[in-house]
Amino acid sequence: MSTIRRLATEIEAGLRAAHPTLRKAVITKLALAVGAVLEAQTPNTAELANLLPLDTERQDMREQWLRRLLKNPLLSSAAVLEPWARQALAAACQHGETILLSMDQTDLGNRFAILMISLGVGHRALPLAWAVEVGPANLGFKTQQALLERVRAWLPAGAEVLLGADRFYPSVDLFQWLAAQPGWHYRLRLKGNLNVDPGFGEITTTGALAQGHSERYLSNVGLFNEGVPTNLAIWQEPGHPEPWIIALHDPPNRATVQDYACRWGIEPMFSDFKSRGFQLEDTQLQAADRLDRLLLIMTLAMYWCVRVGQEETRAHPTPLEKKFKRKPIPIIGPLENSPAAPFPGSRAVYGCWNGDFRWNSPYPPSTQSAPS
Repeated sequence: MSTIRRLATEIEAGLRAAHPTLRKAVITKLALAVGAVLEAQTPNTAELANLLPLDTERQDMREQWLRRLLKNPLLSSAAVLEPWARQALAAACQHGETILLSMDQTDLGNRFAILMISLGVGHRALPLAWAVEVGPANLGFKTQQALLERVRAWLPAGAEVLLGADRFYPSVDLFQWLAAQPGWHYRLRLKGNLNVDPGFGEITTTGALAQGHSERYLSNVGLFNEGVPTNLAIWQEPGHPEPWIIALHDPPNRATVQDYACRWGIEPMFSDFKSRGFQLEDTQLQAADRLDRLLLIMTLAMYWCVRVGQEETRAHPTPLEKKFKRKPIPIIGPLENSPAAPFPGSRAVYGCWNGDFRWNSPYPPSTQSAPS
């Protein structure tokens, strides 16, 4: 049995268990595509098609097989990913931890803009929801809201959430939406040109409040011309050219402002999709819906790699890991003594992300660091 076929057998078992009503043919094809992406680590449909364990040897028919999968309307990224996203979110707060969400955008040149919400896991992140638009764009609040509400629907009851986002995203609409969500907190970086009423003196800008300060905390300010109520923290680390200007839901202090760093797990996650992993930037796809489904295939591959890494952690734990026994986060296939994972020759086990699966720490996001 080929490497990809063995991978696909593992992945298909998990997909069938999670989606008993989805057509078996669609599940089988999706599992094969995930296996091919794991083995090849490329978005090139010709290369992927060439690796698929299909009966035909004709390259044109292989590529047609893959193109049909990528344009199949039955393949909804949100619906397919939902069971594993729910499981990951539940695992992230199973001991009362705060769920760490990040929202950020990555672009594929001038061809596509991808807005994504991810779950912080150790020093990395797992994709939860995304939107793809053709061309260069800053995806606005309407798109942000749709993704946030999708993730909100998957949260366990009573979960506490901390959302981090870069300075391109804060808006009056986003602040108002967050204020209406029970249990949601935020650390949102701000641009320096935003109007703010500090509660003393005249209305000024966020940049003016930061000028000359390496550390400053302001409570109950009014942000934007609309006077949106929030707190501000200004923090500049030595050697950095400019300070963070962070809007916080919680009381501003040195500890809460540094929570903003939790969002950085999404940056290496984007690298895992792109230059350090699946080379997404090399895709030749032209349609947003097809790229959306390719992202789904890569995301399932990423979740599967996390699961393999956690299996490895359980089988060969470090002394520190032995102290903590947590359930794995996402599962895309049989657990424990699976016959297909790991096995020799699969770059899914030995090659993805430079062969390092320890990033998927079994510890909750609030622990922040994975054992080395």
